[in-house]
Amino acid sequence: QVQLVESGGGLVQPGGSLRLSCAVSETFFGIRGMGWYRQAPGKQRELVASISGAAVFTNYTDSVKGRFTISRDNAKKTVYLQMNNLKPEDTAVYYCNFLRNSHSWGQGTQVTVSS
Repeated sequence: QVQLVESGGGLVQPGGSLRLSCAVSETFFGIRGMGWYRQAPGKQRELVASISGAAVFTNYTDSVKGRFTISRDNAKKTVYLQMNNLKPEDTAVYYCNFLRNSHSWGQGTQVTVSS
């Protein structure tokens, strides 16, 4: 019943930008914190950005601070990740999920940063 559908990934050159979207089917989406995670080949999944239910609080891992912005539209039940000044090391599959009581991981959306 609960669904998380990521989209917006693609191939981009270093320094470019992408905006990822995550459509969430969840009755209580507006009061649940959300996070964007990524997993690069051969590496563990890591949390890169998070946002509280009312978007009062946001947090970012050091490697993306100043470049990525997480936001949400509770009316649309969607969370976004604006990624600017992308670097090759940002290449990964990006996933969204609830911060607490996470859902099973979906297929994510591939982000490839390469010249």
